[in-house]
Amino acid sequence: MASYIIYNLDWENEEEMIQALGPDYQVKVGECLKSYYSVLNHICALGDVEKMYIPPVMDINKSVTDNQLLLEQALAKNINLKPGDRILEVGCGRGRVAAHMAGHTGAIVTGINIDTNQLAQAREFNDKLGLNNEFIERDQNNLPLPFEDNTFDGFYEIQALSLCKNPRELFKEIYRVLRPGAKFVLVDWVSLPAYDPTNPEHADLMRRVKPLIGAVGTPTPASFEAALTEAGFEVTLSDNPSADGLQAPLIDKVDGYFTSMQSVISGMVKMRLLPVHLKTLMDRFCLDGEAFVKMDNMRLCTTTYRIVAEKPLNGSSNEA
Repeated sequence: MASYIIYNLDWENEEEMIQALGPDYQVKVGECLKSYYSVLNHICALGDVEKMYIPPVMDINKSVTDNQLLLEQALAKNINLKPGDRILEVGCGRGRVAAHMAGHTGAIVTGINIDTNQLAQAREFNDKLGLNNEFIERDQNNLPLPFEDNTFDGFYEIQALSLCKNPRELFKEIYRVLRPGAKFVLVDWVSLPAYDPTNPEHADLMRRVKPLIGAVGTPTPASFEAALTEAGFEVTLSDNPSADGLQAPLIDKVDGYFTSMQSVISGMVKMRLLPVHLKTLMDRFCLDGEAFVKMDNMRLCTTTYRIVAEKPLNGSSNEA
């Protein structure tokens, strides 16, 4: 619960970060993230949210899991994954996306993540499937990345950059480790043009939603595009792949799962089988799920904005 302090902050306001967390705020943010995801990971793994992200609505008639698979297949196509390609993933979680990408395309994924527990589960899961994917403990904010120039044939990430302190510097590093002609795709959290931080209703909704989705930063499509261009990439696609631009139908499905879990956990807390703070946590998830749906329907934000970019064929690692 103490980790929630970071979601009242923003990477853009360094003075506020230092006041709240001290001069080593980046280290403390990392510690909070590990605590947050170590709990969220287990809660999500109990149901239909195993991959810990809500996808865009690719097919309204399908489940959350099926829509995740459809998204991942679309991303593999966006970056033209082929058998034997080496692919980098930031925020690999429990390795389920990497397993699907590798199984679907024959590519080999290198995933980085901050949480050792998730990494252990990723290795176990991928090993059981006989995949050659590898998983490395690494904070995406700890740069440079531990890879040689021109190592990877492509890059993807899903809803991990809200934890990125400086997208410009990270994108420069990704540019460096990608081979010329390699493609980059992100699907992530952004605030949309309709969001007005001076509007009290908007600001209150944002205050509730950021902890739910694990966002420290508040990027925009334009800020991501500018950061990619500055790093040397050519942006080729910038859109929201969700049907009608809304996630709400799938958010409702996930929210229903958490509401069911809320009842179970509440009962177990009353029986003193679980600690009280778990009920507090589930109450917060369910309450803030309503805020997430409202922000989505008002088109103030989304966690499914997609940007595809490419490292030019004549691009060198020194350009960044």
